[in-house]
Amino acid sequence: MEASSWRNESSVSVFLIVGLSETADPQIPLFLVFLAVYLITVVGNIVILSVISSDQRLHTPMYFFLANLAVVDIFLSSVTVPKLLLILVTAQKSISYAGCVTQLYFFQLFMVVECYILTVMAYDRYVAICFPLNYNIIMSRAIRIRIVLSCWASGLLNSVVQAISICHLDFCSPNKIDHFFCDVTPLFKLSCSDTKVGEGLFMIVVVIAGMGPLIFILVTYGRIIAAVTKISTSKGRRKTFSTCASHFMVVALYYGSGIFSYIWPSSTSSNLVENDRSVSVVYSILTPLLNPFIYSLRNKQVKESLKKILLM
Repeated sequence: MEASSWRNESSVSVFLIVGLSETADPQIPLFLVFLAVYLITVVGNIVILSVISSDQRLHTPMYFFLANLAVVDIFLSSVTVPKLLLILVTAQKSISYAGCVTQLYFFQLFMVVECYILTVMAYDRYVAICFPLNYNIIMSRAIRIRIVLSCWASGLLNSVVQAISICHLDFCSPNKIDHFFCDVTPLFKLSCSDTKVGEGLFMIVVVIAGMGPLIFILVTYGRIIAAVTKISTSKGRRKTFSTCASHFMVVALYYGSGIFSYIWPSSTSSNLVENDRSVSVVYSILTPLLNPFIYSLRNKQVKESLKKILLM
């Protein structure tokens, strides 16, 4: 029998997602923890959107991009967490082939959009600090909208490429995905066909949508630091740095965990696989949870607007 015929006969239509651990029993305590995390994530980001939309003082480029980040975070967590909650409460780990590809498609979409939104936010701070007199011209409403649409278009292109790449692979027994959601790298490891082309495309995406924006952000912050050091008063320097601190914390958390997961050398070691799952929790679940708190607790205007809403 030819290899191609064997693959077609042996291809799987259902995958088993390991989840956070190999246990076959329901994990109610973990279910409650991640349910709380998900609800706080959604509510927290909705609050950020409500505060920004209700306060005219926050209708600026910086908060426009922050609102878009909040939308992306809601969607990003909603792609992975509901299925994880189902696995934790029922121990039913199966997912259809179509469901797996769909989850991968939307996860890649929102993850890349978040990368570019974070990059745009760094550029926004750079323009505000280094070119304050031209800020409103450079970051006009029309330009902001085009920038955000470009971020979404880039994410859409990436997700289409990754989904098509996975759909061209053959999957044979075993059908167990060593992750808590369907993503590109676990499926490459599971495939019984040649993945060199798909892996090559994926690494190109990692460079363009991951490392490229990260390098741009670091260069941007280097220029911001150089500009801030020229401010004569210490109070002025602190105030300027404080506007960037929240964003830099989010970038460090998101990219630090993402780099470990996608660029770190792959291994079949059980310890490294478990570490990869834990790191994936950081950028896919914890970062969307923490973003509203990082930006609101360190932002005086957001805190004041939130107080007004709560006191109404």
